[in-house]
Amino acid sequence: MTRIHDPLSLGQALRTARKARAITQEELALQTGISRTTIRAIETGKETAQIGLVLQLCRDLGLTLTINEGEER
Repeated sequence: MTRIHDPLSLGQALRTARKARAITQEELALQTGISRTTIRAIETGKETAQIGLVLQLCRDLGLTLTINEGEER
């Protein structure tokens, strides 16, 4: 399980999943209707990425995004 704690770790998890499926950013863009530029921004952790698009990428890559309660600080 990958711990998602910021936009970069989420982007890295999406990139890892995409590469594990041998899909290029361009192919994913064509499949999802999300521009390659936006996919690149999401994968590199740009905080301007829209959460709806991130969730769509998760669905299209067969991923489930889970939020677990962490330890109290």
